[in-house]
Parts: sequence; structure tokens; C-alpha cells
Amino acid sequence: MAEADAGTGEDAPADNPYVREPDTEFAPVDDLDADAASEQAALLREALRYHDYRYYVRNDPVIGDRAYDQLFSRLEALEDEFDLATDTSPTQRVGAEPLDELASVDHVAPLLSLDSSGDADDVRSFADRVAREADRDDLAFVCEPKFDGLSVAVTYVDGEYEQAATRGDGETGEDVTENVRTIDSVPLQLRGDPPAFLVVRGEVYMPRDAFQAHNRERVERGDDPFANPRNAAAGTLRQLDPSVTAERPLDCFFYDVLAAGEEAVDGVEPSRGGLDVGLDSHWAEHQQLPDWGLKVDREAELVEDIEAAVDYRNRLGERREDLNYEIDGVVVKVDDRQTCLELGTTARHYRWAYAYKFPAREEVTTVADVTVQVGRTGRLTPVALLDPVDVGGVTVSRASLHNRDEIRAMGVGVGDAVRVQRAGDVIPYVAEVVEDRSEGHFEFPESCPRCGSDVEFDGPNAFCTGGLTCPAQLVRSVEYFTDVLDVEGVGEEAAEQFVEAGVVEESVADLYDRSVEDLAELEGWGETSARNLLTELDDARNPPLGEFLAALGIPEVGPTVADDVAREFGTLEAVLDASETDFERVDGVGEVVAGHLAEFFENDRNRDVVARLRDDSRLGEPEPADVEGGGAELEGVTFVFTGSVEGWTRSELQALVERHGASATGSVSGNTDYLVVGESPGQSKRDAADANDVPQVDPGEFFALLEDRGITVEQS
Repeated sequence: MAEADAGTGEDAPADNPYVREPDTEFAPVDDLDADAASEQAALLREALRYHDYRYYVRNDPVIGDRAYDQLFSRLEALEDEFDLATDTSPTQRVGAEPLDELASVDHVAPLLSLDSSGDADDVRSFADRVAREADRDDLAFVCEPKFDGLSVAVTYVDGEYEQAATRGDGETGEDVTENVRTIDSVPLQLRGDPPAFLVVRGEVYMPRDAFQAHNRERVERGDDPFANPRNAAAGTLRQLDPSVTAERPLDCFFYDVLAAGEEAVDGVEPSRGGLDVGLDSHWAEHQQLPDWGLKVDREAELVEDIEAAVDYRNRLGERREDLNYEIDGVVVKVDDRQTCLELGTTARHYRWAYAYKFPAREEVTTVADVTVQVGRTGRLTPVALLDPVDVGGVTVSRASLHNRDEIRAMGVGVGDAVRVQRAGDVIPYVAEVVEDRSEGHFEFPESCPRCGSDVEFDGPNAFCTGGLTCPAQLVRSVEYFTDVLDVEGVGEEAAEQFVEAGVVEESVADLYDRSVEDLAELEGWGETSARNLLTELDDARNPPLGEFLAALGIPEVGPTVADDVAREFGTLEAVLDASETDFERVDGVGEVVAGHLAEFFENDRNRDVVARLRDDSRLGEPEPADVEGGGAELEGVTFVFTGSVEGWTRSELQALVERHGASATGSVSGNTDYLVVGESPGQSKRDAADANDVPQVDPGEFFALLEDRGITVEQS
């Protein structure tokens, strides 16, 4: 709600004090009896519906945010205390219980698509055809923005919200009733005197400013941003958990009456619309919908001929960037409903409507915002959030700004028009500023946006000094640590969930302290998946020292460097006692990597994490490296292990083959020679093995293979 005068219009409910007096002082809830509470709640619902109407439909609020929140909170308190909540109350938008799946819904009238073109002559040909088939040369057209969102059919029965469904294949859609219920601009109870049965078509979308703000949050916490507002709206509307939908900023425009009458109907002709209730034109519908409380777009126009429609499209195209929602063209439709009914449809399209498309944005776009993403090693990367643009056939909504020096050299800031390119046709980046529209270039923050720790600069690169306790680094460290130790069941999404839910609060060591019950309480988890994860963690106890060092995520210290360090020092204690000079003596470790190693182990917070991981109740002491080395019987062979092997931990098996010259990796690729499959194996690795034609061997075949290579192994 925007701040506004407390005046009211002629459409205000009569004798309702909460419309005219938003700053009313309420008596304590405990002082009311049931009748008084019920009466006050009814007045509050009526007032809040009115204020929603003024804000979302009329775009002319009469009270400000604070007053609205006061009324809303009072209604919530009354409904909770006296059990007065109703299905259509403004308070009932928080989201229902999670669903197992989205059910299917048969539409009462087919939701067809539109024939389209970006060529004006094709639009004129459309107008010539409908004039010829209708035998009329005086056809007027309604022109509307072609919203780039997700089409829905919303049903009202006796004025109350009943159901919402996606377009789907046009005949059948997905039931998104509970998700659409959370959208503030979709009324739960209509105004005025609507038909007893009403089905309207609308477009759910995510406003551009809300889209950029939501993407900023996603990038800052390490998630991939949505490619464009349409994907964001579609993904949000199809959530199985309506509470997730409620947290995301969706909006809705309505533009078509699909069916209307005094009773429910089934099988309405898709061009009949509101004829049964006296709405004989699309423009009449456009004017009527707001009176029922349904939001329409004020950009729509009634034009007298097709040349005026072409002019409308060109005018709107010039203002496209100023709109707070994405459009990819305009819709031109015959105004007269009876003519539309006579023109009919094809199997896929309305014959009385046409989409006049805009050309795709290519390469040059606007910087809507700049945010900073914190990487696994603490490096801060500036990211430009862009108005979606087509670059080489790919929609790009974010692009790297590289580092502080690159930003200063380009002088890029929020609002600038920039040219976007893709490095190697893959990674998008801002190549240059085409038009300087900002007041100055983006300045790096002095503190980490996730944990508030100081930011330090190493040349042009910036780093968070928070170490493994920074939430952003923590998510990535959990994901990376478990991946290197080959613990299945912990990907990016699970790692983010662990940190957000407090399962992991300080470091990955927290994960080893959790019980089956702790994990089973998380959304999407159960006792079986929780127990499987703890079993995976248990199987990965006492990893080889090199693997442990690699899992810590030290900058530029991958498996090869970690193994070199492990062989040089032998034990973790020796590594912890080493200086930067000691690290420089290791073959394969240069001055820069030695500096990273020393800096990591000199950080008290990192040492605390390592100390916790070494606790016997958690990971335990990493196995000392075999400084003397082993044989080369398996040189050039790469193994991946999945599942459990009796008498062996996975770390012991990996160390075994590595002592004899093999490589042991955590994931299957085209370079893998064997996947060793034990009890309760991970399906993802087996699928990857099938996809890459990697032989799968059981433990018996594995040990026989070793014996064939001259390696004798004592088995328990």
C-alpha cells in the first residue's frame, strides 16, 4: 500500500468506520464478547476488501501501509481468538498445506493460443480475413499488451473464489487454486453484482522490479537466478508448497470472460464469453471486470481500424522499457463478441484475435541492479542483474562484471544500457556500456553482504574474511565437502536447506551432530532419507588426508595439490603446524597456493572447524598419508565407489587403489574405468555409468580385478 489520503470515493462501503477512520484505536480483544467480535471482523473484512480494490484495481489507495497493516492485524487477532476465519477473508492468503502433486482440471471453455507475427503486413492480412469472413468493413478492435506470464482460468461461484487452473494444453490444466489464492490482486470475493457462475481468464506475472529484487536475493544466497519474469512466475505458480508461492511477489491481470451465467456450465464455446450476461463486446468486458473487483491493465485501448492497432503496437513498443511488467507484443482482437462467435476458432487459435509481436531484445539491455555473490572460497563476484535479453539464442538475465577494476574501467552502474556477450558462447558478461544513464559506477561493499565480515582486496579481487562461518561460504562448503568425500544426498539445494533451517549453523561439522529425527523434520525429508544420509556420513569417516584437505575448500587447493601436501607432511597435525615457507617447499605448490594454505590454517575460525571435524564423535582423524608411496599396478585406472562394501569404508577403498597408482573420484564421467557397486548404491552414479558406458562391478569382481593386477588384499 502506498501512502495516500484517507478520503473515500463513492464506491466506499457505507457506514463502515474502518474505511474512513484508518487510525482507529481498538479496544483489547479480551474486552469483546463473541457477537461484538463477529460484527467487528465482518466490518474489517469489508474494509480490507475495499482497500485492496482501491490499491490493486483502481490504483488509487485511500489509506497508507501502516493503517492497512493495523486493520489486517486486528482482523487476524479477532479471527484467531474467536475462531472467525472464513475462506474468503483477506487473512487467508498465507498458503495451504503442501501438495503431493498438482491435480488436473478440465476447462469449461478451451483456452486457446494466438496466431502471431512480427510483420505488420501479416496483421493487416488478419484484419482483411476477419472483415471478409464477417462480411463487415466497420470492425473495431481491442488492443492489449501481450503479457509474458502464465495464463490461468479463475472460477467464482456466487461471487466467491472457487478454483484456478493453468492453461495446460488448452483443454486441461493444472489445479493451482491454493497458489493463486495467495496472490493479493486476485479477489477472494467479488464486488458488486457478479453472475452466480463466472470464469475469467487472466495472466499471472511477476512485476519487473519484484523480479529483480527476488533474483538479487537468489544470487546473494548462491542460487541461480530465474532467467526471466515468465519463468519466475511459472515456477512459482507450480510450487507444490503454497507457502512458497505466498512468499514470492506475483500479480495478475484479467482480460477475458470465458463463461458466465446463473449456474455452472460445462463445454462453453471459446468465443462466447460474456454474451449470456449482456457483455456483447470485449471492451464492455474490460470496463466491467474492475467493477467486479478484477484488475485490468489500463494500457488497453479500443481502436476503430487495423491501422490504429498497428500504431498502438508501435507506440507501446516505444514505452516497453517503462512498463513494470514484461510484454512481448500486443494482442489485437475483434471487439464485437457476436462476430467473434461467428468467426469461431481453429483447433489451436482464436480466429478473431492476433498477436503482433515485438522483435526480441538482442545483446543491448539495461542493468536493473548490481549485487555481489559470495563464492565457496569467499571471493566476492559482482553480478549485473539485467532486463532479460537474447544473446546468441539464449535468454540472459545476469552477467558477470568480473571485479572492481573492470567495473571502474567500464564505468558501469545501475540503469546503464550495456552490451552483453557470452564468453566462449557460454558464460555471459558485460562487454561495454552503450549508454551512460547512471549517476556513477557500482562501488564494492566494505563488508560481506551475507555475514558482515570485512572485505579484503587482493589486487582487483575481493574476499570475505568470514571464513567457513560465512553463510554463503557455509552453504558452498557443505556442498563441496560432502561432494569431495563422496557423501550422496547433499547437493546445493540440501546444503542451502541445512543452513537456512539451522541444521548447519557454524560449519559442516554440525552435520555430524544431527540425528535421524533432526533431519527427518525438514521439508522433503523423511526417516529413510535421513538415515541414508547419516549412513553415508558414517561411511566417509577417517578419509585419507589428501581427500580431507581437498574437501576443506581452500582456494586453489584441489585434489592433486591436496594429495601433494598430504604426502609431504604425512599427518594433519604436521599440516596445521606448517608455515607458508614450509608449504612452498612442496612440489607442485607455488607461492600463491602456499599463501592460500597458510592463510586458511592461520584463520582461528577455520582451525576451530577443523578441530571439531577431528573429534571422534564426528569425522575422526584423517588417515595419515603414505609418504613412501605404493606401487603402480593400477596406474592410469580411475575408480568410483558407490554403496557399502562389508569390512571396508569408502575412504579405505579409495586409499587402497590410490596406493597402487589409480585415481579415485567422487563422480562418474567418461574418464571413469570402473564403478564399484556395493550394497544400497546411489542410483545417480549407476545412471551416469550407463550413460557413459562405464563397466559396473560388484565387490567380488573388484577384488578379483586387483588380484589379476598382482595386488593381494586381506578381506575380513
